[in-house]
Amino acid sequence: MNNPSAAPTNPPLITGMNRRSQILRLLMRYRNSGVCSGMNLEAAGAPDVPPDGNPEQFVTDLESLGPTFVKLGQMLSTRPDMVPVEFATALERMQESVAPIPVERIHTIIEKELGAPVSTLFASFDPVPLGCASIAQVHRATLRDGREVAVKVQKPEVAAQLRSDLEALRSFALAADHLTQVGRRVRLRDWLNEFAKTLVQELDYQAEAENLQRFGQHLRPFKPLWVPQPVWDYCSHRVLTMQLADGVRVDMIPDIRRTEQSMDPLAAALIRGYLDQIFVHGEIHADPHPGNLRVTHDGRLAIFDLGMVAHMPPRLRERLLKVLFAAVDGRGEEVADEIIAISTRLESFEEERYLRETGQMIARYAASNHYSEGRVVLDMVRIATASGLRTPPELSLIGKALLNLETVCRLLSPTLDTRRIVEKQLQHVMRARLKKSLSAANLASEAMEVQELLRVGPRKMTDILALLAENRLQMKVTGLEESRLMENLQKIANRVSAGIVTAALILASALMMKVDNGVHLFGYPAIAMVLMLIGVFLGLGIITSALLFDRRARAREERGHR
Repeated sequence: MNNPSAAPTNPPLITGMNRRSQILRLLMRYRNSGVCSGMNLEAAGAPDVPPDGNPEQFVTDLESLGPTFVKLGQMLSTRPDMVPVEFATALERMQESVAPIPVERIHTIIEKELGAPVSTLFASFDPVPLGCASIAQVHRATLRDGREVAVKVQKPEVAAQLRSDLEALRSFALAADHLTQVGRRVRLRDWLNEFAKTLVQELDYQAEAENLQRFGQHLRPFKPLWVPQPVWDYCSHRVLTMQLADGVRVDMIPDIRRTEQSMDPLAAALIRGYLDQIFVHGEIHADPHPGNLRVTHDGRLAIFDLGMVAHMPPRLRERLLKVLFAAVDGRGEEVADEIIAISTRLESFEEERYLRETGQMIARYAASNHYSEGRVVLDMVRIATASGLRTPPELSLIGKALLNLETVCRLLSPTLDTRRIVEKQLQHVMRARLKKSLSAANLASEAMEVQELLRVGPRKMTDILALLAENRLQMKVTGLEESRLMENLQKIANRVSAGIVTAALILASALMMKVDNGVHLFGYPAIAMVLMLIGVFLGLGIITSALLFDRRARAREERGHR
C-alpha cells in the first residue's frame, strides 16, 4: 500500500446504468488501442468520447473508476494475450493512491467486527495510517501485551461496489464472447469469473490470514525471509491484525545500508523461496512488488499482502515445471509440445507457426544472458495466443510472478545472476518433489493400487480372453440416443422425407393437369392445383427452415492430452 497523500477519495457507490455508461465510455476510448480488440461498440449508442488514449492515460482512467478496476488492471498486466505489450507494461506500474478515511470510521468497523472498543483491544492505536488504498487502510497499533502490530481494515461499501461492478463487467464480457474474435479466443467471461473468485477471496481477511500463516510455514527453511504472522484473536472477515513489518522498502534502501549488509542473500532466498512455493506447494503469489516487501532492521526480508494467491493442481504443476526445465536447457520443441499438451487448440491453431516461433524464442533465450525467465514465460503465452492456442491462466501468473521477482532482485542486488539461481533451485524443486512422492502416505497409496491390480488383474484378463475365444466380445456406446448426433440425423431424415413428399406432390399435380373432372381452380383442374399448392408450401417451408434455423457449426476446440 502507498503512503496516504492528498489524492482523490474513493468514488461513491455507483450502480445501474450510470456505472455501465462509465465502463462503456472507457471501452470506447480505447476501442482502437488493442485493449478491446475486435469489439464493435459504435452501434451501442455510446457517448461521444475521444477516440484513443495512451497507456499511461489508460492506467489513470482505470484508477479513477475505483478498486474493482485497479485490481482488473493488475490482473490484465499478467495477460499479454489480451492487452498490447505497452499497456501491460504500464499496468505493471499501477499504484493506488487515495486519501484516508477518518479514523473514527475505522474505529467503528473494528469495534463492530471484533466486538469490543478500540481502547480496550489496543494499548495504542495510531490515527495516521501507515498506508491506504481503495479497498483497505492500515494503521499501526500496540497490543495490551506490548506487541506492535499492523491492523488492516476493509473500507465500508467496498464489497457492495465490487459486486455491482463485477455484474456490469459480466454483461460486457458475455457480449464480447459472442460478438468478437478476442472474446471467442480467450473466453472473457470465464476469465472474468476466475478474476471475480480471486477478488472475492481477497475481501476475506481471514483467508489472507491463513495465507500468511501457510506462507510462513513454507518459507521457514529460507532463513533470510520472514512472513508476519496474524494475531488470530484480532482477525475477522474485514479486519486483519498481524505482526508489524517495520523496515524499508526494497526500492528505497539507502546506499549506506548496502555497505553494512549485502543484499545478495535476500535476493537469492526470495527467488528460491518463491519457486519452491509455486512448484512444491502449488501456490502462486503473482504480485511480489516492492510495496509488499520490506528489509527489516534485523536484516531479513519481510513479505506481506498475500490476499491474492492462486492455487495450482499437482498435474499442471508437473507440466509447467517441465516447461521451465526445457526452456532453461534451450529445448524449444519440447517447450512447444508441453504447452500444447496443457492448452486448448482452437480451430484457427497454426501448429507449424507456433512450433517455429517458440523454437526461435527459446533459442534467443538460451543464447542471451539478458533475457529474463519471466519475459520468456509471458512470450510463450503471447506466441501461443497469436497462433490460436489458449494457454492455462496459471502460465501467465507464473510469468508475472517471475517478472516481479526479477525486478525486486535487481533492486536488491543489480549484479546477482538470477538465471543461475533459478536453474539450481529448479533442480532442488525436482528433488523435493521426488522426495515428496516417496512419502509414507504416497507409497502406501501406490502399494494399494498395485495390490488391487495383482488381485483383480488375472481374473479380468481371463474374462477378456474367454470372450474373445467365444467370439462374444462386444462394445457398447452409451449416450448416443441423447446425443446431438442422433438429433441431427433425425433432422436430416425429416428433411429428406419432406423433400420426397414435396417432389411427389408436384409430380402428381403435373400428371393430374390432364384429368378434367369439371371442377376448376384458377382455370386449371382443382385437384391438380391443390396438390401443386401443397407441394409449393412444403417446399417453401423446407427452404425457410434451412435459411433461418440451420446454424453454423461452432468453432472446434480441442484440449491437449493430459
